[in-house]
Amino acid sequence: MKSVVMWSDELLKYDLGDHPLDPVRVELTIALARELGVLDRPGVAVRAPVPATEAELLRVHRADYIEVVKVAPDDPFFQGWGLNTADNPVFDHMHEISALVAGATVAAARAVWSGEAQRAVNVSGGLHHAMPARAAGFCVYNDPAVGIADLLEAGAERVAYIDIDVHHGDGVQEIFANDARVLTVSLHESPLSLFPGTGFAQETGGPEAPGSAVNVALPAGTRDSGWLRAFHAVVPSVLRAFRPQIVVLQAGADTHARDPLANLRLTVDGQRAAALAVRALADELCEGKLVATGGGGYALMEVVPRTWTHLLALVTGDPLDPLTLTPPGWRALARKRFPGRDVPLRLTDDGDVSFEPWQPGVGGDDPLDRAILATRQAVFPFFALDPLDARD
Repeated sequence: MKSVVMWSDELLKYDLGDHPLDPVRVELTIALARELGVLDRPGVAVRAPVPATEAELLRVHRADYIEVVKVAPDDPFFQGWGLNTADNPVFDHMHEISALVAGATVAAARAVWSGEAQRAVNVSGGLHHAMPARAAGFCVYNDPAVGIADLLEAGAERVAYIDIDVHHGDGVQEIFANDARVLTVSLHESPLSLFPGTGFAQETGGPEAPGSAVNVALPAGTRDSGWLRAFHAVVPSVLRAFRPQIVVLQAGADTHARDPLANLRLTVDGQRAAALAVRALADELCEGKLVATGGGGYALMEVVPRTWTHLLALVTGDPLDPLTLTPPGWRALARKRFPGRDVPLRLTDDGDVSFEPWQPGVGGDDPLDRAILATRQAVFPFFALDPLDARD
């Protein structure tokens, strides 16, 4: 079936200036995917987005906040609503460009829900920290939430949102905390050591939708094998019990060992394995209906382009061989953008993605296995699953 890639150079204008969230990471991603032929595969449609309408944004964000986003760039001394801070500086045409990012995710979701495409992706999206009336964590409008809200408006009854960013997907969780139609699943570094300080195992949804949030808080230093053990110990079981009609993936690349803003230790290979595991669940449970976005990722040249090129490949067809060489043209562009830096020569870090499946009573003093058990104990009973049965 067809795949849709949402892309326009206009998306590079989501630019916070001298800031970790540099749009060069997305520019280099698209350039690498193009040079490897990923965007030219049969059945792939590359589409320019249009901005989300105010009505679409209002399904998630408050009207007064949207008005503030429109006018804040005109006042250099503006304060409030999470804007004009070190994390969220204002920038020219902030409303229009933020709405464009949200519109790209809406269009991706509509393409999949309508049956026009089996999978769709917006690598410029994944701005999962924005709240209904507050910017946060580099995010102005919460495009995954706007896309999910559009799916609900279109009639979706069970949407599974899986967030593999190193930071907790707090905005999406809060927005849908009381909506049993949306299951939010987030694997992230422990809130004891990383922004935003939420995402404990005991956060399991609001009073009107208990069990609608699943959080796996991973200890700092977790590597590929541990991350994958945690994923497979929790996510397949709850998704099979929830029976989603569509899966939305936020594929932040900041779990990598080289990321400067966090403390997990994954490789590009581990991140590729994580995205493939989500795709496999979508294939198993909802006829492959998968909407993917980007997210965090601040090793701008060394990591993000390779990780998200793997993401683009698994959305558009067969995964790329990790041993694939980066093309000379892409290396030249990367050196131009980052003079003097070593450019990756292959799509792999030679990471080992094997892992030992979680077993109850094994590794009882290991912080990772304690985190897995805490999540299973907190949320599995909502799905009539046994936290201590490895078959669940």
